[in-house]
Amino acid sequence: MQLEPTTLPGVFILTPDRFGDHRGFFSESYSRRRMEGLGIHIEFVQDNHSLSGAVGTLRGLHFQTPPHAQDKLVRCGRGALLDVAVDIRHGSPTFGTSVAVELTAENGRQLLVPKGFAHGFVTRAPDTEIVYKCSDYYAPDCDAALRWDDPALGIDWGLEGAEPVLSEKDAKAPLLSDLPAVFPWSDWMQPGETL
Repeated sequence: MQLEPTTLPGVFILTPDRFGDHRGFFSESYSRRRMEGLGIHIEFVQDNHSLSGAVGTLRGLHFQTPPHAQDKLVRCGRGALLDVAVDIRHGSPTFGTSVAVELTAENGRQLLVPKGFAHGFVTRAPDTEIVYKCSDYYAPDCDAALRWDDPALGIDWGLEGAEPVLSEKDAKAPLLSDLPAVFPWSDWMQPGETL
């Protein structure tokens, strides 16, 4: 398992080793022991799997608020997608900053999106499947979203002027400026640090 930092502290790209031959390949996509060996101590309790039929299907930006905030480990089971994480920790030096990583069935990469970050993706191939682990169960009362096209975020979804396929919920999600401070940066600060 290879661990690669991104421009957002705490958000990592994980690439499991693959062992292939004429039949295909084998890969250990998750191992708690290997993750802990990399310094990642997260207990995942739920796996989610979704299929998006059309290219340009955009889901996000989603997150759950405390007390049911979720860490997510995201991978592409089939097809291709652009996976995005946005720092929504109020007061963070990287608040409102995003990182985007291409995840495909071929490259096997995974994105670790910790609590305090919104998550979304757009599909780049038909019939794309996304598979991800969550560190807390789905909690409808804590389910929240952030507007995918908020100009303050400046995310390049690679849509090249095309309109994405959206849910009604995602089309009406609030802007970053309207987001309450549900993830205060002080919760992540080390002793002795100041804002």
